[in-house]
Amino acid sequence: MILDSLCGKLENFKTEARMTKIVVIGAGVTGLSCALRAQEAGHSVTIVAKDFPSGFETIDSVTQINYTSPWGGAHNRFILPPPGAAPDSQEAREHAMALLTWGEMRALHDRHPEAGITFMKAYDYFEAPEIAQTSLTEDRARDEFGMKEFRFHTKEELPKGVALGYEYLTWCVNPMVYCAFLLRRFAYRGGKIVKREIRDPLEVFEMTDLAPFDALINASGIGFGDHDVFITTGQTCLVANPCPVTITRLNAEGMPSFNVSRNFEGGTIIGGTKIPDDWNPNPSLELREKILSNFATMYPAILGPSGKFTVLKDIVGRRPTRRGGMRLEKEIARDGRCIIHAYGLGGRGYELSWGVADKVGKLLASHLE
Repeated sequence: MILDSLCGKLENFKTEARMTKIVVIGAGVTGLSCALRAQEAGHSVTIVAKDFPSGFETIDSVTQINYTSPWGGAHNRFILPPPGAAPDSQEAREHAMALLTWGEMRALHDRHPEAGITFMKAYDYFEAPEIAQTSLTEDRARDEFGMKEFRFHTKEELPKGVALGYEYLTWCVNPMVYCAFLLRRFAYRGGKIVKREIRDPLEVFEMTDLAPFDALINASGIGFGDHDVFITTGQTCLVANPCPVTITRLNAEGMPSFNVSRNFEGGTIIGGTKIPDDWNPNPSLELREKILSNFATMYPAILGPSGKFTVLKDIVGRRPTRRGGMRLEKEIARDGRCIIHAYGLGGRGYELSWGVADKVGKLLASHLE
């Protein structure tokens, strides 16, 4: 028995010695998804970040305004590639990632009701539809773009001023519940967590409590000095009013009007603005009233029997956006250090999260071959 025990320990030591060590910068939805995918591939993974998921009741909107994921809606709205878009175009690649994420969310929803995911109908309304919408048919929506339970709305169903609208099955998440679920899953599977503020990806390679390791995944959001990255600030309002659908209205002029039903006692997000390079962290009460009024005019049922909104919180969040689209590539830095970049997704972090994680997994596998 002693010999068996020694052999077992030796085998465990060999297994640990063979495990590739991966470090992920960032504990937002992108970093957490990438970390879980790396774990599933059999790697030993550590997440290093300044901020980690916490409850809505305790997260600080002032000191954690740059921690993007908690301030998201979050939901999936399909942004369709225009006719003739090349398969490798940004629009086509992002739609493929959104579809992959949709499938992963469906599987998580079915297996883990505690994950904070709800499936419901999405209504997309357009005052001035573009060719991606006007060229759409029900067959193309279902067969080419993978939109489940798709149908166009009749003229009688459309809100005033809307030229075209349709619905399909989609998902919403409560971001506080969902990100905490991902982090808990990561830790339960043996993932390690280091709470640290990072100034540059190369800094991580010098951290003696982490190095040496085989590859670094940069899911920081901001990109660390990438001149193509800028913030897009959005103000939304969290209300207690429930809503059975998630609606987005793109207006011909002015800000869009939308809602995201968080569920799991997380209220409903009503939005909102998307303003590039706006560093003002303070919510506007005047803007809140406009946001709420616009949505109630479009969808009066949100007001319920009381005929009013119950406001829980004004939210100002910063979305790291990148000119030319997200950075999703492998870089070999000095001394042969491998950095896989996955940042700059703007407001689409949740929508594309598992598609990005799968691509990161492929880049990692190619590096380790």
